[in-house]
Amino acid sequence: MRSASKAELEMPEELAIRIEDLSIKYKINVDTKRTLKNAVMRASKGEKVRMRVVEAVKHLTLDVPHGSVLGIVGANGAGKSTLMRAIAGILPPTEGRITVNGKISTLLALGVGFNPALSGRDNIILGGLASGMTRNEIEEKTEEIADFAALPDGFIDMPVRTYSSGMYGRVAFSVAVNMTPDILLLDEALSAGDASFKEKSFNRMRELCAEARTIVIVSHALQTVNDLCDTAIWMNKGTMLAKGKPEAIVDQYLKFLDVGALPSAFEDM
Repeated sequence: MRSASKAELEMPEELAIRIEDLSIKYKINVDTKRTLKNAVMRASKGEKVRMRVVEAVKHLTLDVPHGSVLGIVGANGAGKSTLMRAIAGILPPTEGRITVNGKISTLLALGVGFNPALSGRDNIILGGLASGMTRNEIEEKTEEIADFAALPDGFIDMPVRTYSSGMYGRVAFSVAVNMTPDILLLDEALSAGDASFKEKSFNRMRELCAEARTIVIVSHALQTVNDLCDTAIWMNKGTMLAKGKPEAIVDQYLKFLDVGALPSAFEDM
């Protein structure tokens, strides 16, 4: 088990996540024709690749208490997924810092980290190891996770490359929500599977909420945010525009989607 950093020791015990003046920038290639031939021609002429800096998250400060369920809403490109990856430790901050107090389980993209050559059962074991569990702890959980995924007969022991996208989603979600994490990060994960599995997933989320787990959810399913979350934030172009009760935040966001413009109070932010 890793020792607590100085930042973690300074963070109040009641907080699961502290985000301080976080900014994340990255460069993207804006050339329309990214071929080897074009790259060689530019190099021969001494031309540089044209790059554009994207500010995915801008000066975000946020505290997430232990036991809270935070929903994040916003249009595509708002910075929601970038923020989740930063909290998970996948993307480093350009400025500011993120402090996390607890064991994280993530489901940021269905099946990411799965080895397609291995069986579903073997990938459950890999997921548990990645979450910091011991081999014995994983073995005690494997059947429970496999049962939750409810794959057709025999598929749990077949290579995941033979799975449909829905089967991928079932196993990935089952691993994420059954590892008893302190902090669970879900990016559109509740949309996985058929109607029956979605209902099971939603019920499992309610159980985690009742267990006072800290959960952060990115979802375009706004009713899910209202039903599960106790706090919500609205992000737009990397900036947190509002924070508050889910119903109020969702209402503001829906009005924005309807008119296609920010309320005047936000125009100068």
